[in-house]
Amino acid sequence: MSDSQSTSSAEFSLAAKLEAILFVSAEPVAVVQLATTLDVTPSVIERGLKELDDSLLTRGLRLQRNAGRVQLTTAPELAALVEHFLGLEAVTHLSRAALETLAIIAYQQPVTRPQVDSIRGVNSDAMMKSLLGKGLIQEAGRTDGPGRPILYSTTAEFLQHFGLSSIIELPPLAVPMDGDAEPAELLKG
Repeated sequence: MSDSQSTSSAEFSLAAKLEAILFVSAEPVAVVQLATTLDVTPSVIERGLKELDDSLLTRGLRLQRNAGRVQLTTAPELAALVEHFLGLEAVTHLSRAALETLAIIAYQQPVTRPQVDSIRGVNSDAMMKSLLGKGLIQEAGRTDGPGRPILYSTTAEFLQHFGLSSIIELPPLAVPMDGDAEPAELLKG
C-alpha cells in the first residue's frame, strides 16, 4: 500500500471530511446526520461548515442551507458558464404573476394558498401549480384549521435559482411609500 493510500481519514480536517460527504451526496444533508456520521456534536459540525464555507469563497462551489440541511452547489456567479458547458437553455424566466406569488411564499412561509390569494387579490391556483412544477415551492404540511389547507414553502431549487445560500439572505421586505410597487418588485431589491 502506498503512503497516499495509507493516509487515515483522521488526518483530514473536519471541513475536508464535510466537503467529501457533501460532494457525494445527491440530496441536502441534515446537520444532525453529519454529526452522527462523524461522531461529533451538531455545534462542532456547524464550526466545520463555517470553516468550509469560508474556504469556498474563492472557489467554484458554495454551501447552501435550507431547512436544517446543507449541500454543495456551484457558485451562482458561475451559473452562465456551467449552463454553457452543459448545453442548457438559459434559466427559465418567471412571469410577473409567478414572481409575485413566489415573493409572497418566500416572505410568508409557510403559507396557504388562500393566504396567498388574499395578499394577491386574485386566485393563485395556476401560479402555484407552475411554481410546484418548476420545483421552486413545495408542500410543507397542513394547518390545523378548518379543511386543513396545505402549507407551502420555498425549496433548495428556489435558493439556487436566486443565487441564495439561505432564506435569511432574502433582501429585507420594504413597504413602498407610494403604494405603486408590487410585491414581485420587492424581490429585485
